[in-house]
Amino acid sequence: MAYTLQEVTIRTNNSEEGTKKIGEIWRDITSGKLPIIFDTAHTFQQGVSPVSKYSNYSSDESGDYDLTIMAVTVDFFQKMETAVSKGLYKKYDETDENGEIGVCTRKAWEKVWLEQKSGNIKRSFAEDYESTVPSEYTKDGKSHCYLYIAIQ
Repeated sequence: MAYTLQEVTIRTNNSEEGTKKIGEIWRDITSGKLPIIFDTAHTFQQGVSPVSKYSNYSSDESGDYDLTIMAVTVDFFQKMETAVSKGLYKKYDETDENGEIGVCTRKAWEKVWLEQKSGNIKRSFAEDYESTVPSEYTKDGKSHCYLYIAIQ
């Protein structure tokens, strides 16, 4: 019998070691070792997208937090767009022309941190979400990173 996980959580931070742990969990998910987007029989789960949830912050982006990789469907993104329209979240959408997921992700987070530092946003550090889409799954051939940052 094949099964899938709905989510998996680790406690980490933005240190070099923490970033390494994040990379390891993503490798386990994309390889199917952790059955989030593939089931245990290595069958891709149609209609499911992996999304990172950042929560349980000990302080701010410099402290520890929980990283949960969740299996979501299109209704998750519809709910997030509603939260953005209500002013509960701010959405960031960054791309990379060369298809490098890491580049567009870094660009998105750097924009958040710059806006935070300049006082343009005030983060609540409640629950933030990140969805990255590799270039082979996009119509424009670019990698995309979508961030939903909880604001006050």
